[in-house]
Amino acid sequence: MRALRTAASGMAAQQLNVEVISNNIANMNTVGYKRQRAEFQDLLYQNVERMGAQSSSQGTVVPTGIQVGAGVKAGSVYRITEQGTPEHTGNRYDVAIDGRGYFQVALPSGETAYTRAGNFSVNGEGQLVTDDGYLVQPAISIPQDATDVTISKTGQVQVTTAGTPTPAVVGQLEIATFFNDAGLEAVGDNLLLETAASGSATTGSPGDTGLGQLLQGYTEASNVDAVSEISALIIAQRAYEMNSKVITTADQMLSVTASVKS
Repeated sequence: MRALRTAASGMAAQQLNVEVISNNIANMNTVGYKRQRAEFQDLLYQNVERMGAQSSSQGTVVPTGIQVGAGVKAGSVYRITEQGTPEHTGNRYDVAIDGRGYFQVALPSGETAYTRAGNFSVNGEGQLVTDDGYLVQPAISIPQDATDVTISKTGQVQVTTAGTPTPAVVGQLEIATFFNDAGLEAVGDNLLLETAASGSATTGSPGDTGLGQLLQGYTEASNVDAVSEISALIIAQRAYEMNSKVITTADQMLSVTASVKS
């Protein structure tokens, strides 16, 4: 019975929907996280009677025909790159991007990853690194005798040392943008990788045309909205229940058919 397979595809689709929503909720407090949404497509249709087909020798045609759908499938799970709320931390190495752009991170493999999570620290050598110790690119080194560190909106890193009242520039942070941000591949640890779908990275200084500015002492909160996610979860749950009800109904109809005696 076609309804069984159709409803089963609907249950599988809503299961994926719930998995995406649960991941969003789990990352509500993840710095720089961008929520995701599942999109679905209808499956192929069986043409029982094709529209436009000739229905008589006088040239009349079928106006609408009969098409029966085969269910639903996942079309894509895309990332919504809406700006998250900047949250003040007071940590001088925390940096949030206000606008478009991604920080660049050098991975141990030699690849360059990209992130919106600017909760940085310094390692034992004074280099600016992520939570996992990966170097921020371009490399920034903070002198051990630095008494204060200032990161401007345009990414210029200045330090003040004891006995030297004039700040010295020790580096320049750059950020990257992509033509299709949704095409970046998430690999965990708040990191994204460039793909053929995202296009090549275009780098520049914060504040340049089309690039966001930096906010020192802030991190970007996740853009997950709890109310929207809970509402979407309830809708997905109800849709799953309705598809399961279709399976139950189809099974009852088959039982009636099977019980018919000749």
